[in-house]
Amino acid sequence: MATLVLDNGAYNAKIGYSHANVSVIPNCQFRSKTARLKTFTANQLDEIKDPSGLFYILPFQKGYLVNWDVQRQVWDYLFGKEMYQVDFVDTNIIITEPYFNFSSIQESMNEILFEEYQFQAVLRVNAGALSAHRYFRDNPSELCCIIVDSGYSFTHIVPYCRSKKKKEAIIRINVGGKLLANHLKEIISYRQLHVMDETHVINQVKEDVCYVSQDFFKDMETAKLKGEENTVMLDYVLPDFSTIKKGFCKPREEMVLSGKYKTGEQILRLTNERFAVPEILFHPSDIGIQEMGIPEAIVYSIQNLPEEMQPHFFKNIVLTGGNTLFPGFRDRVYSEVRCLTPTDYDVSVVLPENPITYSWEGGKLISENDDFEDMVVTREDYEENGHSICEEKFDI
Repeated sequence: MATLVLDNGAYNAKIGYSHANVSVIPNCQFRSKTARLKTFTANQLDEIKDPSGLFYILPFQKGYLVNWDVQRQVWDYLFGKEMYQVDFVDTNIIITEPYFNFSSIQESMNEILFEEYQFQAVLRVNAGALSAHRYFRDNPSELCCIIVDSGYSFTHIVPYCRSKKKKEAIIRINVGGKLLANHLKEIISYRQLHVMDETHVINQVKEDVCYVSQDFFKDMETAKLKGEENTVMLDYVLPDFSTIKKGFCKPREEMVLSGKYKTGEQILRLTNERFAVPEILFHPSDIGIQEMGIPEAIVYSIQNLPEEMQPHFFKNIVLTGGNTLFPGFRDRVYSEVRCLTPTDYDVSVVLPENPITYSWEGGKLISENDDFEDMVVTREDYEENGHSICEEKFDI
């Protein structure tokens, strides 16, 4: 019996058989400006000749799966002959869903997986539970960990104790990669170039140039300096999709500090945007979102737990999700949590080697467990008892 592990994120789907490797694939459909009528699904993105003005059709809105037609087409493509050639009669699936998912969405998911695709057995689980499983497997002596999952729609902070999540201390911050990219689009459109339609390009810019500042006000001062002294300033060459397929940062020595470039490239000059955008993760109130930043929320979450457990959580803070890849993210979380924590507690912040696929790897480990058969709902169970058996079995 093969097991397919699908970490179904709002931006990327992480998918692969438990005995093979993982692939990270955009979980959405695209329409390009030029070929209006053709819809591209998932990683057919690479076939689009001119990805400027790319139109995204996302199955997720505000972190929840609402557009089933799109999701079905993406899944059809992933499970179909071009990708994973899933033989549903002989396959189990582990699939992730967001915390506090709506029961209507859960029921639709059960129906599609069991009735349309007819998988043999399904395990529906939160991505954080998979990450926690992976962490406890790597660190068998630890009983507690707190997973900080900063993804496309939200940042969730979830304490796990012996693989069970502590519901009363879960915190969601409504800041994710989508908001950061949109904010960067607005800033650039306001300051230099109209890029409101260029989601794809600006997302690339965000990943290439943004970093988390260790001292925001000091970097702000540096960003105001002129010429050579301004170490924050960067020139980013935008792609034109004929000669330059992908944008890149100009090397420091090739930057023209005053005046125009002689070459015909389109240049974005970025200064304080580079750290002011990721700063929203630490201070959402900067753009009027009345919520705590990540370090504050970690401490607040841990303080909601019994006192004797708190030191165990402080020394097992695990960062997952795409936003944690910003340079300086881990150090900043560590230094701020350290400041907010009593000195007699140890603080340790772990950034896994690949925070995006970390929970997928946790799913791979769960599928190899001896008690995996007890965790899933089989097709016979479902046909006999309907949705109620899923509600009982899955700890969502």
